[in-house]
Amino acid sequence: MHISLSKRFLMASSLALAIQFTGVGFAQADELDDIVKSGVLKVGIFEDFPPFSSAGTDMKSQGYDIDVINALAAALGVKPELVGITGQNRIPSLNEHKLNLLVSVGVSDERKKVVAFTAPYAPYSIDVVGPKALEVKGPADLAGKSVAVNRGTLEDTSVTEAAPAGTDIQRFNDYNGVISAFLSGQVQLMVVGNDVGAAVLAKQPASEPESKFQLLNSPSAMAVNLNEDRLLAKLDETLAAMKKDGTLDAISKKWLFIPLPPEL
Repeated sequence: MHISLSKRFLMASSLALAIQFTGVGFAQADELDDIVKSGVLKVGIFEDFPPFSSAGTDMKSQGYDIDVINALAAALGVKPELVGITGQNRIPSLNEHKLNLLVSVGVSDERKKVVAFTAPYAPYSIDVVGPKALEVKGPADLAGKSVAVNRGTLEDTSVTEAAPAGTDIQRFNDYNGVISAFLSGQVQLMVVGNDVGAAVLAKQPASEPESKFQLLNSPSAMAVNLNEDRLLAKLDETLAAMKKDGTLDAISKKWLFIPLPPEL
């Protein structure tokens, strides 16, 4: 059967038009649309990461991240769905679209190849913590002092690099050992992340511990899949509003016992 040239042209034009409209429809369908349509924001969290997220006495998740997630979901007009993840499976779970969002993610050039990051929303630092009465302002003041640290961690590496000769660095096998040594007076100072530090401050010990100085400052961000520009913009817009109206500052004081740092 022969098809005239005009019919061939008409068929080709129709096919091209159909592909064009299909492509437009595909380009417009994105994660933000999916979230709003489903009415659910699926967020990957560490389930035992106090004070950012952990189970409360009622067994419901609570913490810094949980309060932020609830605020974000409210801004999107959806319900949050908290999904427990591990350090190993969280980025693959995001890339496979099992999740819409990750929280408490450290920003790195390597990770930027596979996910996109929001503006920082939570302070994360490695602090030298000591009693209020002890005069310590910087690494040089560690000389002659005893310092507890969790063996083999980033905290251990950081204080080992910064501490001058004469610093008595005592290494423990877990954070409980570090905290116990500090609270009992076995050591004068401890080096911990601000998450662990907040847990100590919450106990309100008589020594009135405080952060003396930071060895590392690396605020946490949230992560979404690459090319989800509308979702990323909406999250950044909401976080900016939370910073402006004091919501994030209140969350930081509630869970970390410190004001939201100005650099955030």
